[in-house]
Amino acid sequence: MLKVLIVEDDLMIADMIEEILVQNGYEVCGIAPRVAEALALGRRHKPDLVIIDMRLAAGGLGTDVANQFGDSGRPGILYTTGTMSQLMRTAAIGDACLAKPYRDTELLRSLEIVTEIVATGTASPPFPRGFQLLSSTRTADRKTPDE
Repeated sequence: MLKVLIVEDDLMIADMIEEILVQNGYEVCGIAPRVAEALALGRRHKPDLVIIDMRLAAGGLGTDVANQFGDSGRPGILYTTGTMSQLMRTAAIGDACLAKPYRDTELLRSLEIVTEIVATGTASPPFPRGFQLLSSTRTADRKTPDE
Protein backbone atom coordinates (compact mmCIF):
# COMPACT_ATOMS: atom_id res chain seq x y z
CA MET A 1 0.00 0.00 0.00
CA LEU A 2 1.51 3.31 -1.08
CA LYS A 3 1.55 6.18 1.44
CA VAL A 4 0.34 9.53 0.13
CA LEU A 5 0.65 12.98 1.69
CA ILE A 6 -1.96 15.52 0.57
CA VAL A 7 -0.83 19.17 0.58
CA GLU A 8 -3.99 21.18 -0.05
CA ASP A 9 -5.44 24.19 1.75
CA ASP A 10 -9.03 23.70 0.57
CA LEU A 11 -10.23 21.14 3.09
CA MET A 12 -13.21 20.08 0.96
CA ILE A 13 -10.85 19.22 -1.90
CA ALA A 14 -8.39 17.54 0.49
CA ASP A 15 -11.17 15.40 1.99
CA MET A 16 -12.39 14.45 -1.50
CA ILE A 17 -8.85 13.42 -2.52
CA GLU A 18 -8.44 11.41 0.68
CA GLU A 19 -11.70 9.57 0.07
CA ILE A 20 -10.75 8.74 -3.53
CA LEU A 21 -7.33 7.48 -2.47
CA VAL A 22 -8.53 5.35 0.44
CA GLN A 23 -11.26 3.78 -1.72
CA ASN A 24 -8.57 2.85 -4.25
CA GLY A 25 -6.08 1.22 -1.92
CA TYR A 26 -3.79 4.09 -0.95
CA GLU A 27 -2.89 5.02 2.62
CA VAL A 28 -3.20 8.74 3.34
CA CYS A 29 -0.57 9.67 5.94
CA GLY A 30 -1.77 13.24 6.38
CA ILE A 31 -3.33 16.41 5.02
CA ALA A 32 -1.44 19.70 5.28
CA PRO A 33 -2.77 23.15 4.32
CA ARG A 34 0.55 24.97 4.90
CA VAL A 35 4.20 24.47 3.94
CA ALA A 36 5.48 23.94 7.51
CA GLU A 37 2.83 21.32 8.28
CA ALA A 38 3.54 19.50 5.01
CA LEU A 39 7.26 19.35 5.77
CA ALA A 40 6.64 18.06 9.30
CA LEU A 41 4.28 15.34 8.03
CA GLY A 42 6.72 14.45 5.25
CA ARG A 43 9.59 14.00 7.70
CA ARG A 44 7.44 11.99 10.10
CA HIS A 45 5.73 9.66 7.62
CA LYS A 46 8.14 9.47 4.65
CA PRO A 47 5.37 9.22 2.02
CA ASP A 48 5.82 7.41 -1.29
CA LEU A 49 3.78 10.05 -3.13
CA VAL A 50 2.82 13.65 -2.46
CA ILE A 51 -0.10 15.48 -4.07
CA ILE A 52 0.64 19.20 -3.83
CA ASP A 53 -1.60 22.16 -4.60
CA MET A 54 0.38 25.04 -6.07
CA ARG A 55 -1.10 27.79 -3.86
CA LEU A 56 -1.34 27.04 -0.16
CA ALA A 57 -2.66 28.75 2.97
CA ALA A 58 -0.76 31.71 4.45
CA GLY A 59 0.71 32.61 1.05
CA GLY A 60 2.76 29.42 0.76
CA LEU A 61 3.63 27.74 -2.53
CA GLY A 62 3.60 24.04 -3.22
CA THR A 63 7.01 24.34 -4.84
CA ASP A 64 8.39 25.31 -1.41
CA VAL A 65 7.27 21.92 -0.10
CA ALA A 66 8.73 19.93 -2.99
CA ASN A 67 12.03 21.82 -2.91
CA GLN A 68 12.57 20.74 0.70
CA PHE A 69 12.45 17.04 -0.19
CA GLY A 70 15.54 17.37 -2.40
CA ASP A 71 16.35 14.83 -5.11
CA SER A 72 17.83 11.97 -3.08
CA GLY A 73 15.11 9.55 -2.04
CA ARG A 74 12.34 12.06 -2.56
CA PRO A 75 8.77 10.87 -2.96
CA GLY A 76 6.90 11.00 -6.24
CA ILE A 77 5.42 14.48 -6.60
CA LEU A 78 2.19 15.34 -8.41
CA TYR A 79 1.16 18.99 -8.43
CA THR A 80 -2.50 19.88 -8.83
CA THR A 81 -3.29 23.42 -9.85
CA GLY A 82 -5.72 25.67 -11.61
CA THR A 83 -2.77 27.75 -12.86
CA MET A 84 -0.77 25.25 -14.89
CA SER A 85 1.06 28.00 -16.79
CA GLN A 86 2.48 29.43 -13.55
CA LEU A 87 3.90 26.05 -12.55
CA MET A 88 5.30 25.34 -16.00
CA ARG A 89 7.28 28.62 -15.89
CA THR A 90 9.10 27.55 -12.74
CA ALA A 91 11.91 25.07 -12.23
CA ALA A 92 9.67 23.13 -9.89
CA ILE A 93 11.01 19.92 -8.41
CA GLY A 94 8.49 17.24 -9.12
CA ASP A 95 7.34 14.65 -11.59
CA ALA A 96 4.06 15.82 -13.07
CA CYS A 97 1.15 18.22 -12.83
CA LEU A 98 -2.59 17.74 -13.17
CA ALA A 99 -4.81 20.68 -14.01
CA LYS A 100 -7.81 21.44 -11.82
CA PRO A 101 -10.62 20.62 -12.09
CA TYR A 102 -9.98 16.92 -12.63
CA ARG A 103 -11.95 13.70 -12.38
CA ASP A 104 -11.27 10.86 -9.94
CA THR A 105 -9.99 8.67 -12.76
CA GLU A 106 -7.60 11.39 -13.94
CA LEU A 107 -6.14 11.78 -10.45
CA LEU A 108 -5.71 8.03 -10.03
CA ARG A 109 -4.09 7.60 -13.46
CA SER A 110 -1.77 10.53 -12.74
CA LEU A 111 -0.64 8.86 -9.51
CA GLU A 112 -0.02 5.62 -11.41
CA ILE A 113 2.19 7.52 -13.86
CA VAL A 114 4.13 9.24 -11.07
CA THR A 115 4.61 5.86 -9.37
CA GLU A 116 5.97 4.50 -12.66
CA ILE A 117 8.34 7.46 -12.98
CA VAL A 118 9.69 6.85 -9.47
CA ALA A 119 10.18 3.13 -10.18
CA THR A 120 11.50 3.21 -13.75
CA GLY A 121 12.22 6.80 -14.78
CA THR A 122 9.67 6.54 -17.60
CA ALA A 123 6.06 7.56 -18.09
CA SER A 124 3.82 5.45 -20.29
CA PRO A 125 0.57 6.56 -21.94
CA PRO A 126 -2.31 6.96 -21.78
CA PHE A 127 -2.03 10.37 -20.17
CA PRO A 128 -5.11 11.96 -18.59
CA ARG A 129 -6.65 15.20 -19.76
CA GLY A 130 -4.81 18.12 -18.16
CA PHE A 131 -1.72 16.04 -17.31
CA GLN A 132 1.79 17.35 -17.94
CA LEU A 133 5.20 15.91 -17.17
CA LEU A 134 7.64 18.33 -15.57
CA SER A 135 11.06 18.96 -17.05
CA SER A 136 12.63 18.25 -13.67
CA THR A 137 11.45 14.64 -13.83
CA ARG A 138 13.95 12.06 -12.58
CA THR A 139 15.45 11.12 -15.94
CA ALA A 140 16.09 12.83 -19.24
CA ASP A 141 15.15 9.79 -21.35
CA ARG A 142 11.57 9.52 -20.13
CA LYS A 143 8.64 9.22 -22.49
CA THR A 144 6.46 12.30 -22.73
CA PRO A 145 2.81 12.83 -23.72
CA ASP A 146 3.97 14.17 -27.13
CA GLU A 147 5.81 10.97 -28.09
